[in-house]
Amino acid sequence: MENGSLSHNDQSHIITFDSGRRRGGWVTFPFIIGAILGLTLAVGGWLSNLIVFLIQEFNVESIDAAQIANVVNGSSSFFPVIGAIIADSFFGPFLVITISSCISLLGIVLLVLTVTVDSLKPQSCVMGSKICHPTSSLQYTILYTGLTLASLGVGGTRFTIATMGANQLDKPTNQATFFNWYFISIYSASSIALTVIVYMEDNMGFTWGFGVAIVANFIGLAIFLSGARFYNFNKPQGSPFVGLARVIVASTWKRNLQHSSETRDYCYYEHEGETDRMATTPSRSFSFLNRAVQKAKGDIRQDGTIAKPWKLCTVQQVEDFKTVIRIMPLWSTSILLATPIGMQSGLTILQVLTMDRHLGSHFQIPAGSVAVIILISSIIFLALIDRVLCPLWQKLTGHFPTPLQRIGLGHIVNVLAMAVSALVESKRLKISQDHPGATTVPMLALWLFPQLALVGIGEAFHFPGQVALYYQEFPSSLKSTATAMISLVIGIAFYLGTGVINVVQRATRWLPNNINDGKLANVYWMLVVIGVVNFGYYVVCAKSYKYQNVKHTDGNLDDGLDSAKK
Repeated sequence: MENGSLSHNDQSHIITFDSGRRRGGWVTFPFIIGAILGLTLAVGGWLSNLIVFLIQEFNVESIDAAQIANVVNGSSSFFPVIGAIIADSFFGPFLVITISSCISLLGIVLLVLTVTVDSLKPQSCVMGSKICHPTSSLQYTILYTGLTLASLGVGGTRFTIATMGANQLDKPTNQATFFNWYFISIYSASSIALTVIVYMEDNMGFTWGFGVAIVANFIGLAIFLSGARFYNFNKPQGSPFVGLARVIVASTWKRNLQHSSETRDYCYYEHEGETDRMATTPSRSFSFLNRAVQKAKGDIRQDGTIAKPWKLCTVQQVEDFKTVIRIMPLWSTSILLATPIGMQSGLTILQVLTMDRHLGSHFQIPAGSVAVIILISSIIFLALIDRVLCPLWQKLTGHFPTPLQRIGLGHIVNVLAMAVSALVESKRLKISQDHPGATTVPMLALWLFPQLALVGIGEAFHFPGQVALYYQEFPSSLKSTATAMISLVIGIAFYLGTGVINVVQRATRWLPNNINDGKLANVYWMLVVIGVVNFGYYVVCAKSYKYQNVKHTDGNLDDGLDSAKK
């Protein structure tokens, strides 16, 4: 670790190849960040322009291409959770990231073959004809295999590498700084992919764009592996979810057991007689679960081991389960925080397509590239938060802003972004009504930039805040899973937003095919209401939440919402 000190428990979970060399610390930062930049650029190289690729290279109908892209995007958000679970349970972050990077590389190679080998792609449609040559089963197989492998590669790297980086640092303030730079790196590489690589694919061909993705993936993997001699390696302890499931089964099985307050009646370790207890007694919260650690006749063998693991748990297993229960309400607030962002991203493109996108007389902003404003504003504010706002906050209050504070500010800015979106759309619709029949509303697309910038500022506050909170508060056996919780939120929000739009289309006339005939502003005002209600729910959850790892943090933990009061 950075200060060179490890607790007894931490030391038992570290694989050390050279006892004379101190591992971890900021020396690992360039290798982790370099890998993030390379691997993210690779993902953006094949994913950012996927719809156009399917339409132009595989003659896929536009709606079908959008549906395929939706599935791939959703899967790319859910797969990191699977990768994190595997890292926590079996192989550890380093091996999962390495293998996943190779899988991603193989997937992109297959995608390159589909555009370079004539037999692996269908012939182009005849100009002016609706008749196209059908795509063969082999061509579809190579395409979908490549997309699947590339998506699986994302699953094992995107958030697992965040855990790998945070594991190298032992102070929450340092970990929070790392998470800031993690998101800066993600957003920077995504911005390059969304602009430079997409431009190359549109003007030079997908062979060039996918080729850059291969090179970026290879370089990212090489940088990551070159830092292996400096890393701390956390040894996985087996599936933590089995232990959590045992708590449910054991507490249910012993639901009628008379509660005992005697510490000798509790089970602390899998083998009786072990020392250095992590939890001396079960906490009083969720006391009905404490029966899972009470010994009953036949639970312990003569050699001191647990005879029936599904009827008796350790105190630490129960406390880990309680920690997960406590944080889930806070996690649930993030779903309705991310859903409006996902909805706005698609709705904004619909607005851009009806507006004047010219910058000067020769350049027109691509509709799909406007999201780069979100990324740029996030990058700028992440740097400002790390270098200006956090030090200023510490100077004024005596401590750094806590994760709950940052998330709360993100909620507020996000609501403001939806309100600005509604106001701008009202202006756009009024101008459209003043010019009936016009294909393009005489209103610059630059009017949309403030709302996109606000979304980026909000993300700079709440996304790193959430990752830092989950990493700090989740049990040590669930660190990779903790950082992947954001990916799970994004995946759920992606599909939930699609469902909300479908409901709005069926129940109202706000979203017709031509938004100039609808009331898109009402949708944004609906998102404002949802955001305000969700923020109220967040405040309630934050005020009632008590930090579980308060002893590992620096400074005063009062988060301004009284959420850390003990």
